[in-house]
Amino acid sequence: MEKTLNALPTPKKTDTRLSKNSKLFKTIIKAIEDKKGNNILSLDLRKIDEAVADYFILCEGNNHIQVKAIANNIVDEISKQIDEKPFHFEAGDHWTIVDFANVVVHVFQPEQRHFYNLEGLWGDAIQMEHND
Repeated sequence: MEKTLNALPTPKKTDTRLSKNSKLFKTIIKAIEDKKGNNILSLDLRKIDEAVADYFILCEGNNHIQVKAIANNIVDEISKQIDEKPFHFEAGDHWTIVDFANVVVHVFQPEQRHFYNLEGLWGDAIQMEHND
């Protein structure tokens, strides 16, 4: 008897390109700021063919409690203000990912952000700091 494997749907960027002025983007930045996220940086990936999203937003929490609070606040605020849920949410104590398909948010503790160096990996992206 053959087993059929059903693949999970893969997130796809929508045909509509986002900008840093979109409500989704602005709401994410504000949700991070509300929980005192540090070193907020966006990577504009729209001109990189291999990119899986239009933007990555990176930020830091000082400990696992703050990482969790930032990620949960992003989900809550997007749900309230835009009525969207993340395509994927992967929680960890040191690195949490909140994936809205066109925007993927990475909430790190500082050591993991430095170790994985997404800014360097996506060095061709246009970088923008979002600190107060």
